[in-house]
Amino acid sequence: MSSSVFPFSALVAQAPLQQALLLAAVDPSIGGVLVSGPRGTAKSTAARALAELLPEGRLVTLPLGASEEQLIGTLDIQSALRDSAVRFSPGLLAKAHLGVLYVDEVNLLPNPLVDQLLDVAASGVNIIERDGISHQHDARFVLIGTMNPEEGDLRPQLLDRFGLAVEMSNHFDASVRQRIVKARLEFDMDAEAFRERHADEQASLVERIHAARASLSTFDFDDAVHARVSDLCIEAHVDGLRADIVMLRAARALAALEGASSVSVTHVERVADAVLKHRRREAQAGSESPQNTADPTPGDTNKGDGDWGYMPPEPAGTAHVKSVRPLAAKKA
Repeated sequence: MSSSVFPFSALVAQAPLQQALLLAAVDPSIGGVLVSGPRGTAKSTAARALAELLPEGRLVTLPLGASEEQLIGTLDIQSALRDSAVRFSPGLLAKAHLGVLYVDEVNLLPNPLVDQLLDVAASGVNIIERDGISHQHDARFVLIGTMNPEEGDLRPQLLDRFGLAVEMSNHFDASVRQRIVKARLEFDMDAEAFRERHADEQASLVERIHAARASLSTFDFDDAVHARVSDLCIEAHVDGLRADIVMLRAARALAALEGASSVSVTHVERVADAVLKHRRREAQAGSESPQNTADPTPGDTNKGDGDWGYMPPEPAGTAHVKSVRPLAAKKA
């Protein structure tokens, strides 16, 4: 257990972000989470906290100045020609396997690099090709990209390829600010004691993610679910069908996380905002976007204040590499 990581279950006032991160953790093929907002809104804290819940407990950070070779890895061509064997030096994508790949200020990265990141995040496979020589390896990770819109935006084509998006904002409710500050001060004063108080909730989240991943293949989508997804995407005037597919995957992940017996229209509506927020044509054009009807937090009993005291209902049945020992030695 690392005393330097703030517990995921103890985060305050970030319910929509928590839901999005957990859904991506259950099904990384959703395509990652884009978190936009000003500095000081706990974006990196949430990424580190999520990594601790995953099987490898690994957080890999992509630095702004990273090259393509640092990201995808390198092939020793001379060795391949001389020895007829491919010698591969892993990049950050390989190191992030089964963990979290965190990209701060993703909007400042070169577009081709972002494109490669999103390709691998969606497919779970990294392919390196050089001079007719090819190598591939598994790279299944939760991609978390953060950005401050004041420093520039991503092209719409890249925005669309992030599975989910969450907009963070400053808190101007005095009671919420006080809860956030009190939790942080308690952690800073005695991190081990603070983490111990949240150990049960953390362990429960680990188990639920593990169980949800294992049950994903048992879910199907009925006609009512497909119809609701289509209606929501048409209302948002999204381009293409990526939003429909991501919404179905996110709804399935939410159903699995809650131990539901099937995917329902309610699950669809509760993930819709994160799927459509960055894809609505009105939002990209600067117009007022449709009202969000999605319930941001599964099982939330404090919807009015957006508290991070989130626990899903009980189931029915640096290159910078930072390793954090997972709370439970479970393999997804």
